[in-house]
Parts: sequence; C-alpha cells; structure tokens
Amino acid sequence: MLTINQLTKRRGSVDILKGLSFEVKPGRVTGFLGPNGAGKSSTLRILLGLDYATSGTALIQGKPYAKLPRPLTTVGAVFEGSGAHRLRTGRAHLHWIVKAAGIPRTRVDEVLEMVGLTHAASKKVGQYSLGMARRLGLAAALLGDPDILILDEPTNGLDPEGIRWLRLFLRERAASGRTVLLSSHLMGETAETVDDIVIIHQGRIVSSGTLAEIVGPHRSLEDAFFAATAQSRGDQG
Repeated sequence: MLTINQLTKRRGSVDILKGLSFEVKPGRVTGFLGPNGAGKSSTLRILLGLDYATSGTALIQGKPYAKLPRPLTTVGAVFEGSGAHRLRTGRAHLHWIVKAAGIPRTRVDEVLEMVGLTHAASKKVGQYSLGMARRLGLAAALLGDPDILILDEPTNGLDPEGIRWLRLFLRERAASGRTVLLSSHLMGETAETVDDIVIIHQGRIVSSGTLAEIVGPHRSLEDAFFAATAQSRGDQG
C-alpha cells in the first residue's frame, strides 16, 4: 500500500503540490496522470525519499522510504533512463547494485532475462538505445523482487513490441498481488494497462477512481482527462 496524505510542496513562493491525498492498492495497477509540470515527478520523488515535503506524508507500507529496513526488497522505482554509468556494462551495473544492497548475485541474470536484456548484458550502457536503457532501469528495480513498483513515464523509448511486453508484465505483477504505480501523460496506452486512475493538475488531484468510473460517459480516458482538467481550471478561475 502507498498512502499519500495531504501532501504539500512549496519552492520559494510557488506551491508545487497542494494537499494531495490518494492511495495505491495491492493487486492493482494505478495510473498517475497529468500534463508536464502538474506535480507527478515531485510527488514520486517525495515518496521515494529524494525530496522533502513541506507538509503531509507519503508512506510506503505505512513508513517513509528512509525508514524501510531493506528498501530495494520493498519498492523498486524506474525514473528516466537507467542511472547507469555509460562505460559500465549492463551486467556490471546490476552487479554493483546487488553488492551494495546485499542481494544474491544470481538475481542479476534472472532480471536480465525477465526484461529481455540477456543478449545485451555485456554491452556498455553508452551503446544502449533509449528503450534498452529503460529495460535496464526496470531490471535494476526488480533486483530485490519488490512488492511495489513505481515507474515514471515507463514507455518512453520503447517500440510497440516493448510497450506491449511492459503492459503484460505489469498486469502479471498486479495479478500476483503486487502494487504498481505508473505516472504518464500518454492516455491511450495508460487506458490499456491500469485498473485505477489518479489525475493531477496544477498540483491538485482533480479526479480519481477506477478506470471505468473515470471514463464514465466519456468516449475515452483522454476525453475524461481533459474534462477533469478543464473543470479544475474553471474552479480555480
């Protein structure tokens, strides 16, 4: 369970996040949607202990990220790129992580196979395509076999086959009782993947619920998204 409660973030005189509250439940894929600058990445960074909230809480299984005893076995996260040094091989990058985290080395080959990178494991990361770098980032997130996955724009750089593979992979994770949170601004692909939706606009939650509830009378998730954000602009105007 991920729990965001009255989360606020201020930078200088600007309110980046304005009292966000929502939950991400086990056994579900939750889409965290919003335009660029809406506050998605700021929320995820606070949740993962990479930034501080001005007020409110962002908890993982009831604890701040910094209080998790073995965080990589609880939550795996994928942000832009893989975070790997360009001169390291993919396998060396993963070996470095398992050594630091006390995870068995055998896990490296397991996750490389899971994400379809076994053939490229001995290549230097600087030679990877964007899609391969995304897969390496996912492999790193899976090293601790975490119950929770958090992904920021996970389909960036993936070809159609890679997008389909990722969709099925995330659905399987959720079906096994795990928790998946993904942020995106791509409505069509998100609608094919998620069970629940949280829409953020200008630092506020403007709509949340199951996919069916959010789409409701609209023709698509995209239409529902624009209706929710337009209503928010009207309310704030």
